[in-house]
Amino acid sequence: MSKSAFDKIAEGLEEAISVAQGNSEPAHLHVPLEIDVKTIRKKTGLSQDAFASTFAFSVHQVRQWEQGRVRPLGAMRAYLMMIDKDHGIVLRLLNMAQSENESPARKCG
Repeated sequence: MSKSAFDKIAEGLEEAISVAQGNSEPAHLHVPLEIDVKTIRKKTGLSQDAFASTFAFSVHQVRQWEQGRVRPLGAMRAYLMMIDKDHGIVLRLLNMAQSENESPARKCG
């Protein structure tokens, strides 16, 4: 039986907490130097504008990446890998994060 998306996310969070508490070392993620942004975007079925807006990139970034003028760097490559793997899960997580940020702020004092 395969793990659900929730189980995979929970497992990742448990690992992150363990690393933050100093109980384990972080796993080393291989992020390739070359990421085919155009293929990833087309897989989502989104235009450049919609892809940029949906995943919080600028349209300029997406165009530069797709035309090979610049490459995504560091965490952007890892983020694009996640979008490529399952953009639906990424969208759900972004929507959850946005919902949490829109809740009324706690009053201090």
